[in-house]
Amino acid sequence: MAQLGGAKVVVVGGASGVGFAVAAAARAAGAEVVIGSSQPARIAAAAARLGAGAQGRVVDVRDEASVAAFFDATGGFDHLVFTAGDWGQMRGPTRDLDVEASKARMEVRFWGAARVAKHALRQIAAEGSITLTSGMLAHRPMPGAPLTTASAQSTEGLAIGLARDLAPIRVNAVCLGLILSEQVQGLGESAIKAFTGNLPLPRAGTVEEAAEAYLYLMRATYVTGQVVRVDGGGSLV
Repeated sequence: MAQLGGAKVVVVGGASGVGFAVAAAARAAGAEVVIGSSQPARIAAAAARLGAGAQGRVVDVRDEASVAAFFDATGGFDHLVFTAGDWGQMRGPTRDLDVEASKARMEVRFWGAARVAKHALRQIAAEGSITLTSGMLAHRPMPGAPLTTASAQSTEGLAIGLARDLAPIRVNAVCLGLILSEQVQGLGESAIKAFTGNLPLPRAGTVEEAAEAYLYLMRATYVTGQVVRVDGGGSLV
């Protein structure tokens, strides 16, 4: 089990939500942290909250040149976490599907992850780790959300494929249930209860609880090609 003290951790999507919680937990464990986001003001605020030993840089994961420049500026590092995403609409009946909007959403969640993995290879340690982020709709499809399910599954497939291709760099994914990020809190208490009321653990998870899975995958030096579910037992019901 590797220790994070003295390690360098890069969190793309680390300015808020689960990504920020991962950055904060890694910093508390003694790691140097670099957070990346497309929004400069949020980066500056997040880096200030994290304090000494943390820095932030702008990166647009939809733009390969931006991703390349981000890793050139970051230099060598040990662990990469990708939590970037957007909240574009991919729900609704298939007959009414907005294909272009759905394609744009996958520019961040899937192709953005692929671009980040590609350019991280120039700087990541030979025995480092990459952790991507998926969601429970990959395993619990809902009517009206076929492309959301496909997007989540594609991320898990990317993690598994990269684990084989990039070994001995370890690549895994965290599959999140309903986690109380800023966006989820905006749904309101009644909507959150509707999503979580039938779970074995009938509540939403905290961002700190989700972050523990990412830290485990950074430290667990004999784990690769795996998907760790943080879902309150959602995959069981």
